[in-house]
Amino acid sequence: MIIGLDNLVFNLFEAFYMTREKTLPENIIFFRDGVSEGQFKHVLGKELLAIREACRMAGRKVGKEYRPSITLVVVQKRHHTRIFAANPADRVGKSENIPAGTVVDHSITHPFENEFFLCSHAGIQGTSKPAKYYVLHDDAEFSADQLQCLVYNLCHTYARCPRSVSIPSPVYYAHLAAFRARSYVERYLDMNPHNINIPKMAEALEIDTQYRRQLFYA
Repeated sequence: MIIGLDNLVFNLFEAFYMTREKTLPENIIFFRDGVSEGQFKHVLGKELLAIREACRMAGRKVGKEYRPSITLVVVQKRHHTRIFAANPADRVGKSENIPAGTVVDHSITHPFENEFFLCSHAGIQGTSKPAKYYVLHDDAEFSADQLQCLVYNLCHTYARCPRSVSIPSPVYYAHLAAFRARSYVERYLDMNPHNINIPKMAEALEIDTQYRRQLFYA
């Protein structure tokens, strides 16, 4: 689980407030990766509350009540579902994959919960693997088409690839940030194998202010 999520989100609110003419976002869409179905209750009970606490902190900071709509979406790639086109005319490439942008939100999904499969990338080699999305919470009350189109559009904004990717770019950027942080920690531990001091390590690994708001790790 994400420790200190309330402070992390609050810092993002501060950056948004300072760069957007002193306004706060009206809608928050939070993509969560790396959790299984058994952890959904914890995400709702802990992390959603942490985001709301960050909203209250931001409201106190600006001197007014701040209650934006929050949409919480879990992204999963670790599953065994594959989707194939029944009509041969719809199959793409030598592997005869489904076309990019294919959505399945019925028949093989939960009959009551809001979930869907989206294959947002073109299968270049092998069988395409769609991503699975669970909408755990949605204050904005997006329609199925609205949310699916938003997710698909976000798959086209990844800076390292000129075409659509398999999951939304914010999730990819979160992966890159985590990998970069891990490399910093490993480097610090290699340099100080016999003197591990957590506060000193956190101080040594602090990102310079001029880069803190930039995607330097991308």
